[in-house]
Amino acid sequence: MNARSQVFDLTMEGRQVDEAVATIFHTVLFHRCLGKYMYTGDAQYSIGTVGYTDVDCNFIDFTYVCCTSDSLTHKVKRAINSFSEKLRSNESCGSGQISLEFFQKKKTRWPFAQESIPWEVWTVHLDLIKHENEDERQLCRENVSDLLSEKVIYITELMNRHDYVPKTPSQSELDLIFDTSFPDVQPYLFKFDYSTSGSAAPSMGNAMKKMIKETLAM
Repeated sequence: MNARSQVFDLTMEGRQVDEAVATIFHTVLFHRCLGKYMYTGDAQYSIGTVGYTDVDCNFIDFTYVCCTSDSLTHKVKRAINSFSEKLRSNESCGSGQISLEFFQKKKTRWPFAQESIPWEVWTVHLDLIKHENEDERQLCRENVSDLLSEKVIYITELMNRHDYVPKTPSQSELDLIFDTSFPDVQPYLFKFDYSTSGSAAPSMGNAMKKMIKETLAM
């Protein structure tokens, strides 16, 4: 099976990373979460509801929606924080990427472990920049907000397509498709992966500087 893949390239300040990545990943997860399954037989079930919460960002002029689930929110936050700290450390050149991968498990014969088969991957590639003055910082804040708005709309459009998602399994195979560890939601099985490279975050790239200076001069 070939997994669908989407890559988003973003440039921003280090302090904006957590909120930007959370905006994209929570938007995806909101569409990849279902209510808890309640079975009355191996193949007969009802599905609970999923609540939603509006989250206001502090370093970006943006509000995104996430599932109302403290345990899911904490899991996502831990993964993003680990990536953000590595990306912003002295060991990094301020460039890296983090991925949200959805997968399903396939049973194998003993003594082999279950096989994990990815079916959808969302990757955010980030380059950090440093601003020389407050005008640049404010304009870049607005640019990041506009870019995230485009990404959220794009994600929503993709979710409305009739692309492949694993079929609802019988109760005995539910754990092969869904993560049943959360008490209030039931997302498709997912995991995070990230990587960074280099040393010391660069100052703003020439192209970004030129764009901002031209805007400020208007």
